[in-house]
Parts: sequence; C-alpha cells; structure tokens
Amino acid sequence: MSLATHIEQFATLPNGLRLCYASHGDESAPVVLLIAGLGVQMVYWPAVLIEQLVTAGYRVVCFDNRDAGRSARAATPHPSKWQQLTGKAPAGSYSLEDMADDTALLLDHLGIGQAHLVGMSMGGMIAQTLAYRHPQKAASLVSIFSTTGHRKVGQPALSTLWRMARAKAPRNQAQAVESYRSTMTHIGEGTAPGAQALWENYASQAWLRNGERADARALFRQIGAILKSGDRTPHLRSIQVPCLVVHGDQDRMVHPSGGVATAQVIPNARHEVIAGMRHEINAPQAQRLAALILHHIGQQQ
Repeated sequence: MSLATHIEQFATLPNGLRLCYASHGDESAPVVLLIAGLGVQMVYWPAVLIEQLVTAGYRVVCFDNRDAGRSARAATPHPSKWQQLTGKAPAGSYSLEDMADDTALLLDHLGIGQAHLVGMSMGGMIAQTLAYRHPQKAASLVSIFSTTGHRKVGQPALSTLWRMARAKAPRNQAQAVESYRSTMTHIGEGTAPGAQALWENYASQAWLRNGERADARALFRQIGAILKSGDRTPHLRSIQVPCLVVHGDQDRMVHPSGGVATAQVIPNARHEVIAGMRHEINAPQAQRLAALILHHIGQQQ
C-alpha cells in the first residue's frame, strides 16, 4: 500500500492561520473531508482510501491541522508533561473548538458549503466538534478510533502512556523513522502487508514536511487542545447528522470504550467494531474503511 501523493496548496484563513491542504477529484462533486489525528499529517492517508472515494464520485479534501506538517504553528502555550499527565491545559491554550473553527473556515475558503466529515483519533474529535458547532457544514459524520473526551473512556493503555512519557524527540530523519517504527510496533500492526515500508515512508515524509525537526511543542499544543475541551458528551448529544463510529477491538492508544461511548451519546449513531484493528489505517483496514465510508455517505444522498 502507498501513501497518497498530493498537490499541496495553502489557504490563509480570516483568523490569520495558514493551512496546507490538497484536493482530489472533480471539484463539483460532493466533498469528503479527511481530518487527521494528533500530530499526524495529511500525507498519512492511504492512496487506496482516497482513490476509492474519488472513483465513487466524491471530491476528497485533506489538510494539515494547525501545528502539524506544513500548516502554521500557533503562538499559544503548550502543556508541560506534568500537565498532560494531570489532564490540565495551560491558560491561553487553544481548544478542539478552535481547530473545528479552522476547519469550517477552510471549507469556506474553498467554497464548500457542506462536506461528509471523516476524522481519525483527534481528527474524529475535531469532526465531532465541527458537526455540533457548525451543523450546517456537516452532511454526515464518520468518527474513526476516537472518543468523547470523558476521562473514564477511551484512555490509552498504561503501556502506551509509559512509552509516551519516555519518548525523546528525534534529532534527525533516521531517528524520526526509528521512533515512529517503535511507536507503531506498539500501537499498530507490524505483520500487516508492507507495514514496515509504509511506516518508514510516512515518517520520512513527515520529517521533511515538518521542516526537518521534531517540534514537540506543536504536538503538546494539540494535546492541550484535547485537554482544554474536556468532556464533550453534552454537546455530542445535539448532533443530528447521520453518524458512523468505527473502532478496532485491539486499540492501545484510544481504548475501544471511547468508540462505545461516542456511539451511545450521538443520536442514532451506528457502531462498527473491526476485529483485530489497532490504532492504525493499514492496507487491509484502508480497503474496509473505504467501503464503510462509501456505504454510510451513500445512504445520505
């Protein structure tokens, strides 16, 4: 499996942020918006996923969130590791609501009135937030291995937290590749076809697109956004668009209870549990996710 190749473009939003984005397919077609997760860049999305959506007649738009990839870096405080462990965001940090607003402004910039929202992990949180904060922008919602923000659900495994706490910022591309491989060996599926090559390809691209630096503060600011927004359960109850919640039963980064809770609080949400799926979109999962997404959004036409 290969990662998607993008023609990268930039949008300067009314709030002053500059986001990097890419568009695939007929610009007049219904839009599927792919929203990436914590620290993840838009080049993560598998080519086969985008190709299947485009072949089915959709326009696919993906982008780097603020503080990721080639998008702008924020000038706000980031939480310390102690604040991350205690679940407290520093004063002045931005929130998931701010990131959802970024996304709405990007859609406006592109002249897109409404889109099918597909988010993974933190991107699922942003998609959920966009769906209740800007309901007119959402045609449907797909939340992939994400959660509600409630402290009692969707938490990482202790082994994952331990690895995150001990992680050191890479100083060069080789270290970045090795660090990503180590992380994905723990939370991903290393025996999947082409997994090792895929991890190396993504980590290399991400390092270069990130200005050949680790930029841990940017990652921490995104973590701060999650902490600041806290439990979004009351807001999720107000979502009215059709929602599909997808989660694997072997997820060590976002416990499957996060998916259960999300599906329980969003009215009429459908919950799809994928046996053996971890916190990764690999070759087999990309094919299955494309089919699930197309079935879900096809029902809304």
